[in-house]
Amino acid sequence: MAFPATRLRRLRASIPIRELVRETELSVRHLVYPMFVVAGLEGRTPIASMPGIDHLSIGAAVEEAGEAAALGIPAVLLFGLPASKDAEGSGAWDDEGIVQLATRAIKAAHPDLMVITDLCLCEYTSHGHCGVLRDDGVVDNDQSLELLARAAVSQAEAGADAVAPSDMMDGRVGALRAALDEHGLDETPIIAYSAKFASAFYGPFREAADSAPQSGDRRGYQMDPANALEAEREALLDAAEGADVVMVKPALPYLDVIRRVKERTRMPVAAYNVSGEYAMIKAAAAAGLLDERAAVLEALTGIRRAGADIVFTYHAKDVARWLQ
Repeated sequence: MAFPATRLRRLRASIPIRELVRETELSVRHLVYPMFVVAGLEGRTPIASMPGIDHLSIGAAVEEAGEAAALGIPAVLLFGLPASKDAEGSGAWDDEGIVQLATRAIKAAHPDLMVITDLCLCEYTSHGHCGVLRDDGVVDNDQSLELLARAAVSQAEAGADAVAPSDMMDGRVGALRAALDEHGLDETPIIAYSAKFASAFYGPFREAADSAPQSGDRRGYQMDPANALEAEREALLDAAEGADVVMVKPALPYLDVIRRVKERTRMPVAAYNVSGEYAMIKAAAAAGLLDERAAVLEALTGIRRAGADIVFTYHAKDVARWLQ
């Protein structure tokens, strides 16, 4: 028996019933909070392109991680800015490197907080690419795998609860899994940036991480934004090589890809709500063009609805407060 139209409208307007039948949940337990830790820095300094996000010293990172943990955020993601860079990105596997030191300090202060380390060479190389370069300026995939494996072992031995390779080199999940297992780190999960697109939405991050390529671009190893089937293939390959979680990055322009990856892999899927997506909402809200809280919650709910089990987002602390 059909309800009269007026009755249907009243049901839709009923907040208690709406909450009872809500199909998609957004909670603090789904969030990961990225942080930028800088060698040699004292305290913190604002990142101009990302309002509300700071460059952090190790001490400030411990404080920031503690604030995240107090808000119920289960995990942080660490990016490191080293004191110096070289062609190989050796700071990535330096046992006294900025990420390794920050990981130890955060785990000592907040042992129950999950620390995930971003695993890439771009923050550490003088040329800004995600792998080492051949003489012709092209990234050497296989040589890069050896260095990324060294970095994974170093970060895990420093106490990282999971490593997150974001380089997009072919075969890197298998190489990392083999290296971690060889060093007795077989229980360290790999959160693979499986479908990382060559996106225009990384601009603020590249300023924050000082990781813009000095020549060329990353289209040779990051994905064409036009390709969705390729994203499925990449995620399936990473799963076959031993990834524990597969990730799609960016998130909002690729909601269809999140859904496709989730349906094809049937694995835990993460989505990265990247710096450009964050900065757009911040700028629009500052200009009075939209309600920041409503826009952020809607955007992150959309990412969850598309199929993401985990959302990496710079909005994490604000969202945690709003959801309380």
